[in-house]
Amino acid sequence: MSNKEKIIRLKTVLTRTGLSRSTLYRKIAEGSFPKQVAISVHGTGWHESAVDRWIANPAAFREDRAE
Repeated sequence: MSNKEKIIRLKTVLTRTGLSRSTLYRKIAEGSFPKQVAISVHGTGWHESAVDRWIANPAAFREDRAE
């Protein structure tokens, strides 16, 4: 499996999006930002491709609720 999805952590997401931590979590709750994925018992991250899609068009992003 050579095309693995890269996981990025909170600090990187905040830097790349320019959002504050509280705004990021509010947008996740609204469904207007990608949800985190568990990477360990106490750790989470985001799929880089999902964050890239949000950066490309934040106004049109909607989290797919049918997972």
